[in-house]
Amino acid sequence: MQTAQQEALIRKPIKELLAELDPAQFWQIHRSTLINMRAIAGIVRDERGRQLVAVKGRPEKLEVSRSYAHLFKGM
Repeated sequence: MQTAQQEALIRKPIKELLAELDPAQFWQIHRSTLINMRAIAGIVRDERGRQLVAVKGRPEKLEVSRSYAHLFKGM
């Protein structure tokens, strides 16, 4: 888990964690990545056509796997 202020290790399978979270607020974007929709600053494509999520307050971008790319069609 990573927030703007801290990083922590959660010892729970991602499927189990996802089942406990609000699906309108938290999306899975990769097999090992969940994101709070309120933390998204924008979506960009790199030179290879991959979708990348820019996160508010963070310099790195998170890759969206092809399996979850459909979530961002309207953005």
